[in-house]
Amino acid sequence: MRRPVAPRIRSAVRGHRWMIGVTASAALLLPLLLGPSDDDVAPDERLEHDFTSAADEYHVPHSVLMAVAYQQSRWDSHIGVPSVSGGYGPMHLVDTRAAGIRDDGAQALAGAPAGAPTANGGKAALPPAERPTDLRRAARLIGTPAARLRTDTTANVRGGAALLAATQRQLGKQLSADPADWWETVARFAGAEDNESAATYANDVFTTIRQGATRTTDTGQHITLTASPGVRPHTVMLRDTQRPKQVECPPELTCSWLSSPHVKIDDEAYGNHDLADRPRDQKIEYIVIHDTEATLSSMLQTIQVPTEPSWHYSIRSKDGHVTQHVRTKDEAWHSGSQFVNDRSIGVEHEGFLKQPDAWYSERMYRASARLVRYLAKKYDIPLDRQHIIGHDNVPAPTASTIPGMHEDPGPFWDWRHYFDLLGAPLRATAGADSDMVTVLPDYKTHSPVFTGCVKEGERCATHGSSAVRLHTEPADDAPLIQDPGRHPEGDDSTDGVSDLGSRVSAGQQFAVADRSGDWTAIWFQGEKAWFKNPKNRPTAVGASGRMVTPKEGLDEIPVFGRPLPEESAYPEGIAVQYESPLPYELGEGQRYVTGGSLVGSYTDRSAFDTTPSPVVDGTEEYYEIQLGHRLAYVRASDVDVVNSQGSPVAAAPTKTGRTARP
Repeated sequence: MRRPVAPRIRSAVRGHRWMIGVTASAALLLPLLLGPSDDDVAPDERLEHDFTSAADEYHVPHSVLMAVAYQQSRWDSHIGVPSVSGGYGPMHLVDTRAAGIRDDGAQALAGAPAGAPTANGGKAALPPAERPTDLRRAARLIGTPAARLRTDTTANVRGGAALLAATQRQLGKQLSADPADWWETVARFAGAEDNESAATYANDVFTTIRQGATRTTDTGQHITLTASPGVRPHTVMLRDTQRPKQVECPPELTCSWLSSPHVKIDDEAYGNHDLADRPRDQKIEYIVIHDTEATLSSMLQTIQVPTEPSWHYSIRSKDGHVTQHVRTKDEAWHSGSQFVNDRSIGVEHEGFLKQPDAWYSERMYRASARLVRYLAKKYDIPLDRQHIIGHDNVPAPTASTIPGMHEDPGPFWDWRHYFDLLGAPLRATAGADSDMVTVLPDYKTHSPVFTGCVKEGERCATHGSSAVRLHTEPADDAPLIQDPGRHPEGDDSTDGVSDLGSRVSAGQQFAVADRSGDWTAIWFQGEKAWFKNPKNRPTAVGASGRMVTPKEGLDEIPVFGRPLPEESAYPEGIAVQYESPLPYELGEGQRYVTGGSLVGSYTDRSAFDTTPSPVVDGTEEYYEIQLGHRLAYVRASDVDVVNSQGSPVAAAPTKTGRTARP
């Protein structure tokens, strides 16, 4: 293992270049300036030591190196395991050959069919040897075998620093001690196929430098980058890439268009989406977060088949590139519930829920959060977990459809980090003894056992998770809560990675039913469900808000997967849809957090080629509730609304006839 060189001596004058050598006086101080040897570094501080040492060796500002690594991987190592794009280690250095990824330099829209536009307007991707993050080039620069950069974090960080320094020189710039002089190099390091993505990446890096960051990594390394709020980079003008006129995206994202067809698929219907005029005919209430459970190339073929499902946006794993397929005013077929389709926007993320480290990249998280924040502002959608939901939170429309509802994006999607990126961090809003809680485990250290990631019944590798498991009693060995909808044959809930029967997820809110020592019970699908919640390492925090409870005199009330209009609301020519209660009942005294109220509505699948289908609006009011892992709805006439301190409250009607969200 190498010993760090002496720290650089910096000029107090901004922009002064690195000094070569030291004065005689400084040389006398050299023993005092030398950092600790590798043998003296504590195991949980080794990575931070690696950043300091590599920054010194290759004359890269320490903050630039650390902030770039944060954007590349959030400082996680995933030792020896490549991402889907062949990236290794905390610097995410790319070696497609070692990762077994075909790399012919043709970077179309994640493998879209022939004739589809490329993500960068037709420009070919850089050959591997010229890519700013090429691992084999980094290995040559530091004189170390490539295999070591794939498995050794010290070598990986050194390789990243060497590549940054080499890029700075290629741009004709000196190795400045001032981070502000490195903006263009950082933009180049992104390896982006367009200027907007490169500039957004560089700006994210410098935002991290200004704000600082702290995190415990996947290997238990405690890393802190001290904030430098005064750093203002010397940016250069990058030419904008022309954006298709149909695209609805924030300006800082690179977005393409690949149309989902609206064509006749039989004598009575069109597909693969429904024409609408949202939000004029229906308010958009939800944004649904999916993962593709397939490569994006195959999904981009699926989206062009009229009889297949559709969704509004696809986001590519390797760089967060966004492709839009359906206008947001129209309804895509993405959620498994026509009611939710009517009121939502579907966002697909390339990936597999069982392989989060390979697919759920930081650049994809950030692109998704930018898109969702833009859409939420445009359509006045609350940034909370009852409106920004996973595909696994979508309510099944009927009891018979519950077993077939989807599980993505799964227990390894980092909801806490995602809401940080949305600018709406999940956090306590009441004291620890509140009668309402927000599920909020520490993702990086909360690692419940899951099975089935590789082979059915086989234990998954230990991994951070957003999911909290529920028991029938306050004990680790107590049976798991059973879900009669998910397991209608009476099978037990399991620890399978796709089994939602006994799980809740970060950001979801529930009413407290009981407490016992380190355990908390919540009302869940009509039952009391327990989870471990120690004070020194909580998995849920106090929350404030509103809940619904059955009206006095009602022993139990039904719950529904979709709030439908009353029979009299249907006009001639549209078949009446009849209520189908879910196999759960809410008992007297139980409480469930509500995300707001709405009236029942129904839209039939489109039978019109150029105009939207009519919306059937009822008059009966419903409340959306967090029933279990999924949402559900109860009639307003069956419940009272109470706040988190227990006193009754009234819901005020708005001008649209809806009631104000709690």
